[in-house]
Amino acid sequence: MTASEAAPGYRAAATLPLRVELVRQLRRRRTVLTLGFLVLLPVLLWLAFTLGRGERKSGGATLIDLATSSGLNFVVFTLFSTASFLLVVVVALFFGDTVASEASWSSLRYLLAAPVPRARLLARKAVVAALLSALALVLLPAVAMAVGVVGYGAGDLVSPTGQSLGFLAAASRLALVPVYLVVHLAWVAGLALLLSVSTDAPLGAVGGAVMVSILSQILETVEALGGLRDYLPTRFNSAWVDLLSSPIEWTHLASGAFSGLAYASVFGFAAWWRFTTKDITS
Repeated sequence: MTASEAAPGYRAAATLPLRVELVRQLRRRRTVLTLGFLVLLPVLLWLAFTLGRGERKSGGATLIDLATSSGLNFVVFTLFSTASFLLVVVVALFFGDTVASEASWSSLRYLLAAPVPRARLLARKAVVAALLSALALVLLPAVAMAVGVVGYGAGDLVSPTGQSLGFLAAASRLALVPVYLVVHLAWVAGLALLLSVSTDAPLGAVGGAVMVSILSQILETVEALGGLRDYLPTRFNSAWVDLLSSPIEWTHLASGAFSGLAYASVFGFAAWWRFTTKDITS
């Protein structure tokens, strides 16, 4: 007997509303702690710079001097410090934990017995994870901008080569950085989701995606690979810097966006196929 025959009025499209899943995930401790840490990080960096400046011996200009020359430079330093690892971990956490955690709690089979169709459950989980990831990627530079402007003023953005951009022009370009990161890091999301539907261990799914990112970054340094390095998923991690050049260089940005979406499509399809065909026992 099908679910619709057993429960008159049952509609698959009405199961697991997006709002319900979003509220569930927002209330989870891992979500609160992750978003809270991203808010706290710029404050910790500001404190470190403030305390370290008093201890630093006099000498030539340093990266810290550049980072503290304006609020815009502080945002760029924060992104440089986090884009290649911390933000990867955040995206992997939201996507890698989403299904695997249900399996580890032995609640996944009960959700499917509600009954929520597998494809719909996976889609709802993925959409909420994407919303939380996007929020995290926007939250960090936004808080860094607020802390930086208060601490270091609304001066121009100055690059290590001496080029500068006015506050409004630079701020508008920095606003595009999270957009690029959301698209480029989609490959992390797809891989973490695939691992999440393949294991009952959330840490395994999150850690697996992070380890692949680290391995890819290591392989990037192997010059003997030549042009093959362009196909590594992390090859264009730092392409967002091109948004701050005058004029904007779009080549690497386009390549990074295409790479992220291409890998995400492959991993996402594999995750859908795996989840809709596997035997759920937990």
